[in-house]
Amino acid sequence: MGDIGQFLPMILIFVVAYFFMIRPQMKRQKDEKKFAAALKKGDKIVTKSGLHGKIVELNEKDFSCIIETMAGRLKFDRSAISMEMSNKLSAPAK
Repeated sequence: MGDIGQFLPMILIFVVAYFFMIRPQMKRQKDEKKFAAALKKGDKIVTKSGLHGKIVELNEKDFSCIIETMAGRLKFDRSAISMEMSNKLSAPAK
């Protein structure tokens, strides 16, 4: 019984770290993967570097997309897309 008492603080630290650090990160990764899979042609997006554009073409082979901006067309990896703006732009103002 005394051996468990010695390891109890270590176990508690691991449990707290799991629920406050590991689990939220796993959920965030799952949501990002779902978001990247749900992208479609015509979506207005913002990349993680701040570039605004519209998806013109999606490539399933290398998981990339071509984005049309005012400067031209650029090829990005889907993981570089931060958010989709089509829903936010077409939503009615409150």
